[in-house]
Amino acid sequence: MNDAEQHDGEREVKDHDRRRSKSDAPEQTAKLIAVEGSGLSGPFIRRPVMTVLLTLSVIVAGLATYGKLAVNDLPAVDYPVIQVSCSYPGADPTTMANNIATPLEKQFLQIPGLDIITSTSTQSNTQFTLQFVLSKSITDAATDVQAAIQRATGKLPIDLPSPPTFTKTNPNDQAVYLLGLLSDTLTDWDLYKYASTVVAQRINILPGVSQVNIYGVQGAIRIKADPSALAARGLTMDDLASAIKAGTVYSGAGQFDGAHRTFVLQPNGQIDKAEGYRNLIVARNPNGSPVYLRDVSDVRQSVQDERLSRFFQSERCSLSSVRVCQARSCSRQFSIGHKQL
Repeated sequence: MNDAEQHDGEREVKDHDRRRSKSDAPEQTAKLIAVEGSGLSGPFIRRPVMTVLLTLSVIVAGLATYGKLAVNDLPAVDYPVIQVSCSYPGADPTTMANNIATPLEKQFLQIPGLDIITSTSTQSNTQFTLQFVLSKSITDAATDVQAAIQRATGKLPIDLPSPPTFTKTNPNDQAVYLLGLLSDTLTDWDLYKYASTVVAQRINILPGVSQVNIYGVQGAIRIKADPSALAARGLTMDDLASAIKAGTVYSGAGQFDGAHRTFVLQPNGQIDKAEGYRNLIVARNPNGSPVYLRDVSDVRQSVQDERLSRFFQSERCSLSSVRVCQARSCSRQFSIGHKQL
């Protein structure tokens, strides 16, 4: 018992000393330090209630106007699109599809990045529309299309007048300018020639112009054979066609080399007038007399397709369609170009 009482006494002494040390220590009170912000965030830090209310108002306003945001159904996106065209005079749509469209399609399908390809074959004409993915550059697409056309050249008809051509187009670009050419003295083919060689070239150099299309009738020399006259002279249509091709070939004729001089021969083999075709010799009679083209056919200056013609205010004309990529920036340029023409 004495030991227990002694321990309790020591514990009470220690507690009393501890309470005395706490009472002797100076009292420490908590102080509030004012936060002072600087710059743009200062007012929001000093006024938290205003900050909360402003944030809530912005959220409520955003939720209320979210459903009223304008959505463009046809956004202005520059799609890499290339159009390829090829003409083969005299060929029907089936021939164009089999001999022209099929070889080209096989080569186009090998182009990487090609998304959509469509082809249309009509009388004497075939058109392709090649659309590539948006990640492919229009310049790279044009290079691949040109390479594909070169690979398909060997599989196209030998007598094709000209190789296929391609143009860079954009479906969003609209034709915003139509120009009609009228004349009391010029013929339809003269108007078409003036529109394609003068008007189209002057408009193409204007900034922002994407494409200029010429609608009209192109001049040509039409030869209408007389079957009875051919049969009387023992000729066929193939003989007449071969004679015309052989008589209008423009090729080098060589040169004469002398001791002191050299003469270069320049034959006039390319005929561009109807009168020259009328005097073309296509065959010879048994007695050796020449058979002229005018003896077995009717030759006249005309147009490629007599079933086509353009009219503006009841007068024949040639139309020029201008397609631009930025109509606002080109409006002033069109007026300047129109005055220059």
